[in-house]
Amino acid sequence: MTSPCCNAPAHGPLRVGILGGGMAGATAALRLADMGINTLLIEAGNGLINGPPICHLHAGGNLYREIGDDQCLALLRQSIDSVRAYPHSINRRPTVIATPVTDPGDAEALLPRLRQVAREYQRLVELDPANQVLGEPEDYYRCYGREQFEALARRPMPDRARSLDDWLIPLARQLQPEQFKFPLILVQEYGWSLFRMAASATLALEASPHCELLLNTRAMGLDQLEGGWRIQSQGPAGERVDKVDFLVNACGFRTGLVDDMAGYRRQRLVEYKAAYLARWQTPGDWPEVIFHGERGTPQGMAQLTPYPGGLFQLHGMTDAITLFKDGLVASGADSAQPRLPEHYRRQIDQGWQAEDVDARTRGAIAHLARLLPAFAGAEPAGQPLFGAQQIPGSDPKLRAADVSFEGSHYARVEIVKASSALTAADRIVGKLAELGWLGQPAANRPPALSPTLAITADQDPAKVEATAVRLARQRGYPQELAENGW
Repeated sequence: MTSPCCNAPAHGPLRVGILGGGMAGATAALRLADMGINTLLIEAGNGLINGPPICHLHAGGNLYREIGDDQCLALLRQSIDSVRAYPHSINRRPTVIATPVTDPGDAEALLPRLRQVAREYQRLVELDPANQVLGEPEDYYRCYGREQFEALARRPMPDRARSLDDWLIPLARQLQPEQFKFPLILVQEYGWSLFRMAASATLALEASPHCELLLNTRAMGLDQLEGGWRIQSQGPAGERVDKVDFLVNACGFRTGLVDDMAGYRRQRLVEYKAAYLARWQTPGDWPEVIFHGERGTPQGMAQLTPYPGGLFQLHGMTDAITLFKDGLVASGADSAQPRLPEHYRRQIDQGWQAEDVDARTRGAIAHLARLLPAFAGAEPAGQPLFGAQQIPGSDPKLRAADVSFEGSHYARVEIVKASSALTAADRIVGKLAELGWLGQPAANRPPALSPTLAITADQDPAKVEATAVRLARQRGYPQELAENGW
């Protein structure tokens, strides 16, 4: 733990205010509280990390053929750090990447990238053995030719998956090889439980003497002071006013609203998305499966994410499933906040109508069944996981992003993927060090920060899971989303 605030502001101990308790804000609060920095976390909702669907790490960016290698390597490093920060939230099962014959892409096109990412993973493990959180580096990925894949279909079904081959057997028994280009690629892209992340953050921050957590509280106004900010908020106890030395805007897709209150302009996109839940009783331990496809077309990427009890989360990158017509919007000249169509804002605030849930979930099931015919027998299993994500700038393909600053006392966290949250938090710590507030040497270099947080590392996994199950039920979702079945 870093010794905090030896060069604190003249009026007393450093105090950081964070607006927004999603993945970005909660992770920033965890990092700061872990360092002994007094933190005020204000969240408008009734719980932490309750935003867009999160179902897996992005350890190497292998789901995104369109992004560059620099983003892939950044996502690998960020994912490793995220596993270390949230050690009880990972579902340790691999992902299989399959390229349908209808897709114009080359099944071998990912191999140069995979080799590069595997080398980087090996280097990071050699640098610090604690970075080995994605299995053995030599097993980071494995290719399966058609002959190998067909041979796996003839093997008996194991009671549990104990080897890389075991994970492929359920899939090999269901897929029709002639529909795919080979090789199929298995990669150590693990699952990530949103609800166990929320439980870890909630338990840690509620217990920390360095974090004041205000739920059901909304910031109503901001005033910039000479050495910080005044926050006016409204919550269950009424109105209150707080002074902070540094302000973190971590309001997710509503980040532009806080920028407007603070008087800053910023170009950004907001995209509304949803994932769906279905039950499909099928034997074996399933990997996650990514069927590549061209985004926005009827053959858009299909994604099958397994949970215990035959529950699956589904994505289909078409306008009828995960994407939405007019669901990608940009900020304008008069506001830093992109404005989603009213129908989508109403869904975010009030939830979905039953007929929309059923229609889109059945559409997602049919989208998967094009390539996995037996999945046509799956049934809808609850409300979608939905929300909007912000993308800084104007490039909708951007995946690795973290934080930007205005002046000396304001940061906006702009993560696109959850695995970038700790990187953003650490950059905020670096800014505080530059201001001379962390007791660093004269050069005010940022402290050397371990991704492992004492505030979460020592948590009881069973307590985290029990809390996660309670949160899932409270939010109206199946408890299997919170359970650790691997």
